[in-house]
Amino acid sequence: MADIDALVAALTLDEKTSLLAGADSWSTVAVDRLGIPSIRVTDGPNGARGVTFSSDDVPPSICIPCGSAIGATWDPGLAEALGALLGRDALDRGCRALLAPTVNLHRSPLAGRNFECYSEDPFLSGMLAAGFVRGVQSRGVVATVKHFVANDQESERSMVSAVVDERALRELYLVPFELAIRDGGALGVMTSYNRLNGRWLTQQPAMLLDLLRGEWGFRGLVMTDWYAVAETVDAATAGLDLEMPGPGRAFGKALADAVVGGDVDEAHANEAVRRQLAAWDAVAALDAPTPMGTPEPPTVDEVELVRRASVESIVLLTNDGVLPLDVPTLRRVAVIGPNADQPRIMGGGSSQVKPWELRTPLEALRDALGPAVEVVHERGCEIDKSSHVVGTLELPSADGFVAEYFTGLDLEGEPVATRRVDRLRILALDLPSTDLVPNQWSMRVRGRIVAGESGLYRLTLAQSGRARLFVDGALVVDGFTDPPPAGGTDVFGLISQDAVADVNLEAGVPVDVLVEYATIEATLPAVRVGFHFARSDDLVERAAAVAADADVAIVVVGTSDEWESEGRDRTSFALPGRQDELVRRVAAQNPRTIVVVNAGAAVDLPWTDDVAAVLQCWFGGEGMAAAIAGVLTGADEPGGRLPMSIPMRIEHSPSYDNFPGENGEVRYGEGVYMGYRGHEHRCIPPRFAFGHGLGYTTFELGTPAMSATTFRPGGSLTVSVPVTNTGDRRGSEVVQCYVSPEEPRLARPPKELKAFAKVTLGPGESTVVDLVLHDRSFAYWDPGQPDWEDVKANVENATFVTPDRPAERRQRGWQIDPGRYHLHIGRSSGDLPIATAVDVVTP
Repeated sequence: MADIDALVAALTLDEKTSLLAGADSWSTVAVDRLGIPSIRVTDGPNGARGVTFSSDDVPPSICIPCGSAIGATWDPGLAEALGALLGRDALDRGCRALLAPTVNLHRSPLAGRNFECYSEDPFLSGMLAAGFVRGVQSRGVVATVKHFVANDQESERSMVSAVVDERALRELYLVPFELAIRDGGALGVMTSYNRLNGRWLTQQPAMLLDLLRGEWGFRGLVMTDWYAVAETVDAATAGLDLEMPGPGRAFGKALADAVVGGDVDEAHANEAVRRQLAAWDAVAALDAPTPMGTPEPPTVDEVELVRRASVESIVLLTNDGVLPLDVPTLRRVAVIGPNADQPRIMGGGSSQVKPWELRTPLEALRDALGPAVEVVHERGCEIDKSSHVVGTLELPSADGFVAEYFTGLDLEGEPVATRRVDRLRILALDLPSTDLVPNQWSMRVRGRIVAGESGLYRLTLAQSGRARLFVDGALVVDGFTDPPPAGGTDVFGLISQDAVADVNLEAGVPVDVLVEYATIEATLPAVRVGFHFARSDDLVERAAAVAADADVAIVVVGTSDEWESEGRDRTSFALPGRQDELVRRVAAQNPRTIVVVNAGAAVDLPWTDDVAAVLQCWFGGEGMAAAIAGVLTGADEPGGRLPMSIPMRIEHSPSYDNFPGENGEVRYGEGVYMGYRGHEHRCIPPRFAFGHGLGYTTFELGTPAMSATTFRPGGSLTVSVPVTNTGDRRGSEVVQCYVSPEEPRLARPPKELKAFAKVTLGPGESTVVDLVLHDRSFAYWDPGQPDWEDVKANVENATFVTPDRPAERRQRGWQIDPGRYHLHIGRSSGDLPIATAVDVVTP
């Protein structure tokens, strides 16, 4: 362990302030004379990408299931194993901090980054986050819990003010961070882009110093999100420890100048450096520089862990008995849908990685069903906002593409660097040579594609900068002389709309493709070449026809990384495109229709009563295809339970009236009645309740035994529940305990999740699960009434006013009311057949 105090004392002012801002996009500043190494960090929740923004031109990374999928496992131990896996992968890339987990809540089904977050429930989110953090940090990598706090939407995310009352903030939105820190021991916290009640978090010492460090005992470092707002004086005095990326804007030289000028006491810089170095030292990152290693492919055990995590996340929403499939009786299976032959395994934005393996549900099902079963496929409809990227699907490139980089904007001279890329989507934030000056370089990309099907293809070119596209030597799109307008959907919306050209291609015939690019007027250097299938016949009709002649129809619907992405919220609860129509048309032709929903967040499911079974598989990581096949064929049990409510209509969502806000402000008007709390408070049943999920076996929950019939603050209460697998196959059950106050002093949700346990049993096996309740299981946050004494005195002194009998006022803080509390135990917030009660006794 390093002597942190001695290091701080030995640093000059310039060295100290330089440590508080990044050196570049992914690393901190080194102080070589004192042996303080540069520390590298990496995104993110889906996988450790390494020191780059791009997920295209990098070595592969292990891609685990998305946050909502981990939420659906209800398994903190599994989250810990996944965290350890990403910690190992980060360390292999020379990185000592992982920018994960994301623990913001699913306040609205439309929030664009829900897929990255665990749940609508703070307790479930926090328990999973704590497990994930423990796993990451067990590998000597700092886990960075984000985004602190109330970053529950993407609309105007860098400027919107989240107006959250104190009760909702304390009882809901802060809880996952608190559990990740107190139970998980997180050493990193990332502040959010948004403002909280009018001020950016980097300017709020009450949050960063008083709450995080004082009340919660946080001993790690606080960093900004990338390019987030931070003002020198306010941020230095509020408790910010690291501004990213570098070079510094608020910190670094600007902070040194503020100290010299007397605007900031040097003691603030000393404390920030001390906190940051202590966090790195806690994972032994100060012992020596961490080398950049060569990423190793996942082991057999790691591949199985990722696949098992996906299996444990899959939620069986409905089943009329068609699942699991009786494979020996099948002769022909129709696999239909826009996501059946495309691997939608992650959402969009900074969490994206390049996986080691990409398999589609169609491929996995063909393997699982075997040669005796004929598998037929139809897309059914298109859902992509943008064109498919050239180099994938029907226009693959066996050898990839070679990108040559030139100094200057004219593609002249010898290239100073080359890169190989798999597809024609290049986001060039990390340049391959120091000879290249930002926004003063050009690039030529060459490769060869082979169409899988003959016909007319509509090629597209989108650019941030200038680009042109050649096919077999012919110029087909010229974005230099005729730039397409701004307003594209890719690259965080900073790329142009598509320019298009129709080209006839013959199946199996190689075609040369050339792209020329220059960073002329580039906001974020990027070019994207894509294509649309050009078929004139009706895809829905074709799908319905193949379904009619199949023993079973499996329809894989969902979203993609364009529809669910960092940087933008969804505008509709419905599945994109004609997917609802597709499901209904297929179901009308085949009563044995199974729908697999491949989406990272809740979507509208209006046809659930019309089909034989519905599975929710999320964005399941690189093991998703095999997991889907395993669950459908019965090789695996669907182990997931919903981590959020799925409403009947978007208008039923408790946040509907207050999302995504207006005029730079989003009011959390539902208060503590978010998610299932709001559905029950307003007696609006969801389509599927929070915690819901079926299996292929049956369980019986016995009469619970309590360690005591009374609870006193400061103690604990254990509720022991017998669980028996009464079915004929191995399976899992999630036993959930909700607490409901009989006579609450302040308005409270009807009931709240306060304990859960996941158990796996073979047929006929029994066990007992212990659900442990503590003070916070019964507590609520009372904001108090600071002006109460003045109000009471004025009313009592009024001549013609008879004061109402005042309700009791208490001090601000966590409160536990005496009285009876009901404990509801079962399988979801809507299925709680077992009830018992406990009396809370307070001094």
